[in-house]
Amino acid sequence: MKRFWQSLFVMNKSTLIVVVSVFLMAFGNRAFFANIVDVYPLNPGNAAFLISLAVVFGAALVLIFSLVCYRYTTKPVLITILMLSSFAAYFMDSYNTVIDTDMLRNVAQTNVSEASDLMSGTLAIYVILLGILPSLFVYRVRITTGTVRRDILSTIKLASISLGIGVLTVVVFGNFYASFIREHKILRYYANPSFYLVSTVKFAGSFIESSSLPFKMIAEDAHAAPSDGSRELMIMVVGETARADRFSLNGYERETNPELAKEDVISFSDFWSCGTSTATSVPCMFSVYGTSNYDEQKAAATENVLDILARTGVNVLWLDNNSDSKGTATRITYRNFKTPENNPECDGEECRDTGMLTNLQQYIDAHPKGDILIVLHQMGNHGPAYYKRYPKAFEKFTPVCQTNQLEECSKESINNAYDNAILYTDFFLSKVIDLLKRNAGGFQTGMFYVSDHGESLGEFDVYLHGLPMFIAPDAQRHVPAVMWFSDNFSGVNEGALRAAKDQTMNHDWIFHTLLGLFDVRTEAYQPGLDILNIPGAEIARTPAH
Repeated sequence: MKRFWQSLFVMNKSTLIVVVSVFLMAFGNRAFFANIVDVYPLNPGNAAFLISLAVVFGAALVLIFSLVCYRYTTKPVLITILMLSSFAAYFMDSYNTVIDTDMLRNVAQTNVSEASDLMSGTLAIYVILLGILPSLFVYRVRITTGTVRRDILSTIKLASISLGIGVLTVVVFGNFYASFIREHKILRYYANPSFYLVSTVKFAGSFIESSSLPFKMIAEDAHAAPSDGSRELMIMVVGETARADRFSLNGYERETNPELAKEDVISFSDFWSCGTSTATSVPCMFSVYGTSNYDEQKAAATENVLDILARTGVNVLWLDNNSDSKGTATRITYRNFKTPENNPECDGEECRDTGMLTNLQQYIDAHPKGDILIVLHQMGNHGPAYYKRYPKAFEKFTPVCQTNQLEECSKESINNAYDNAILYTDFFLSKVIDLLKRNAGGFQTGMFYVSDHGESLGEFDVYLHGLPMFIAPDAQRHVPAVMWFSDNFSGVNEGALRAAKDQTMNHDWIFHTLLGLFDVRTEAYQPGLDILNIPGAEIARTPAH
């Protein structure tokens, strides 16, 4: 018996690759096969295809591993993949999300606080059972080796067999695979680890490409229009993970905007994000490229609207209570409010958005000349720990989900926690308006709030955000957008804005609206994408050409 168990830990490289591939295919892909079965139900007509899919998937993993494992790299490569795949399996199984290049970008740009909100006992179980234990097995295995020539021949043989099995199986079930490949591309996104490995290669390539791009100035003809003697003070609030359909200003049955309802605000009900993650949406909304032409590498190497405004004499300040500006505020004044040293309203690890307002008057008073634009980047509704995003006093809707493991909570408790966080954002925005009102004597003041993206709250068993745009549900893309202006803000026809509040708009409008708000004249400005100059409504502001 002892000899038998010892023999289990002795095998050649090819056998170990096959064992690991079968393990990952069978135990690390619950989300993949669950989504497959949703499209191809388990019945006699589909059974053979589903079995063939497991064969093709396993063969593909063997092929991939055989190409990257060579003698002394075999164990490190397989252990690394097992550990990473255990994390990927947890997030795909728990939140029905996918690990694409945008998600990897989010991971690369996250901080300790955000990462801690995703830690859980279930994650630990996944890592132990799918990562650590099989990795220990791989580590203990004694790989029998031969000559270098024999090892190369063995690799070629394994790769050829796996490729042959995969191709033959696809040919035999050609009709099924034609449909699978052509009509159900998203299903392949759940393949663990093949899809995240491909995404990692793409992400690394894009990072290398962006670092080599020369920095590009745009709107070099930009200049401020002749001053009429009045100064403008605008506060732009970049929200986090807020959904338009959870704002009572937009018709939500719950009163989530009691404070804003008291103010003379304009809520744009049909506003859409240019991405489904902070890493994409935040730089995109300030970029000249817009949703259809946005490219992270290109945008990172190009001036954004904040750079242009600062160059034309506007005092631009970015305060951040989120992870960071995702490169948007690299060339302007930036202050981090995720730390108690800067934010006086921190409760343990959670720093409140209202803390960003504490010393803002001092900044305004310290700039006696020129217009002022202040960007406040919220923590907002950042998930999955929605219950942490508001003080206890704002827990109006109960019971609430008190864990980051959303799959363990009822839909009602998840929605309650999420709506309470919206309620706190409403309070925060009202305090922004109060600050602007106090400064209306010396400025024309205004607030522009828009969320970076939305959030899935369990609809279709999908949670959080970050799905690719072409398959992302409306909940991840339909965002709230609200404007408020002081009575003395010249050139704003609020009647025209209210008449057009249900017009379809998106993040592309922000670039040009900010240029229009500060009367910056440049050929880069498109009046048709300026909210204050909405086509089809009465002209709300004189175009700046």
